[in-house]
Amino acid sequence: MSGGERPLADTQGRFVQVVSNGRKVNDLDWSTGRILLSNRRLVLASNEGKRQIPLAKVTTVKNRKNANQAMTAVSGYFSVQLGSDVFLVAPVDIDEFEEQFYTALLDGEVVLVKHPAVKGGVVQDVTWTKARVNIEGEIVGIAVSSGQFVEVELEDVGAVETRETAVRGDERRVIEIEHTDGDGTSVQTYVSGTNRHVSILESLVRQGELQNATDADLDQTDMEVLMALYSGVSSFEIPDFVGLDVEEVEAVFDRLVEEGILREKRVRRDVRLKARGRNIASDVIGDQ
Repeated sequence: MSGGERPLADTQGRFVQVVSNGRKVNDLDWSTGRILLSNRRLVLASNEGKRQIPLAKVTTVKNRKNANQAMTAVSGYFSVQLGSDVFLVAPVDIDEFEEQFYTALLDGEVVLVKHPAVKGGVVQDVTWTKARVNIEGEIVGIAVSSGQFVEVELEDVGAVETRETAVRGDERRVIEIEHTDGDGTSVQTYVSGTNRHVSILESLVRQGELQNATDADLDQTDMEVLMALYSGVSSFEIPDFVGLDVEEVEAVFDRLVEEGILREKRVRRDVRLKARGRNIASDVIGDQ
């Protein structure tokens, strides 16, 4: 691997082509061999030969958490699409390799960002600004040209949506990512770029979204507390805000922590909404 190319990963695994020139491949035959990754290409090498996939031509990635097709022969895999061809790749160390793969695809890419586009459920008056993506483990960093740095933790991601909308006068695909800022307030960060950028970033952040289902059995009091937190009310101000005794609010906090909707920040019952709780609050607002 030459000319500025850097090796990133070299492991064993299995791989197979499932779509060729837009046609589904029947009678799939998994190959076993080496799976190599550099900052420029993915190489699948077996006794039958070698297939090189330039990263710049990868248009879509679907990881095992959000891939639609169930390939029971291999439990841990991700799919890679370039043009009309699709491959399934199953490294033995799937988590570590996936992390390196997304880093190779996205790290350093220039995008457009609106942050915060929405804060506490309120649309903000911000404009699209250039930014650079930084992938580090379970965190998607967005370095905005203004000097602002936005961190999106995958486990903190709530709802994720994509849509076509006007961006700087052009119709572009936009991904809307709900997460929290440093103060624990629900915010939405909008990111746009090429269809390739948005598609791959969507696959990455949806890993967090899929871990945070919104199904929960909450009563009216639980919902009042949750909505107050979602709108930015401090946990210490909740009793006065919703008209409950401190002991009643503490009991609600206990229930919501147990449901996985809140997490405690420290012993004095300072709490912060988790992604699951923010999804519930967002759904309620959307239904109003």
